[in-house]
Amino acid sequence: MPRSAPITAWCLGLALIAFAPAALSDDLPEYRLKAAFLYNFALFTEWPADVGSTLNLCVYGKDPFGEEIDALQGKAVGDRRVQVRRITSVEALSACQVVFIADSSRDGIARVLSSLRGATVLTIADVPGAAQQGVALNMSVVNDKITFEANLTAARAANVKLSSRLLSLATEVLQ
Repeated sequence: MPRSAPITAWCLGLALIAFAPAALSDDLPEYRLKAAFLYNFALFTEWPADVGSTLNLCVYGKDPFGEEIDALQGKAVGDRRVQVRRITSVEALSACQVVFIADSSRDGIARVLSSLRGATVLTIADVPGAAQQGVALNMSVVNDKITFEANLTAARAANVKLSSRLLSLATEVLQ
């Protein structure tokens, strides 16, 4: 086993700890935790080689994160770096590889998904029923803990592969 393998395994283990159901508290507001989930979702997604060296993480709609998501700016996802963008038009989403559909855009989920059809984009939301509508990952707060469900059909259609480790932490996996 190469020397870097134990280090890689240790780093993956640390990253998975971040997926342990996180409890909300005054010290860790909901959207700080959700920003960490977004980063880990990107980290535990297998991206096609043609994605390039930058992952544009776009917040579509009214930004619920504020400065919490700015901490992801420049963070590494494999050989790529995260670029955080706030997007207000569906047309601008074509430059994104990760799209968080803000709750204020719940009525626009179908429109967003239609505009991204065929693109390599991991879609994420925190809207009840979003995974059933075709969003790849949907976060919820249950008993003061952040949970998520995964839609494998949506991920496959977006040409991304969700890690089995990620899927094992989902409360529901839609096939």
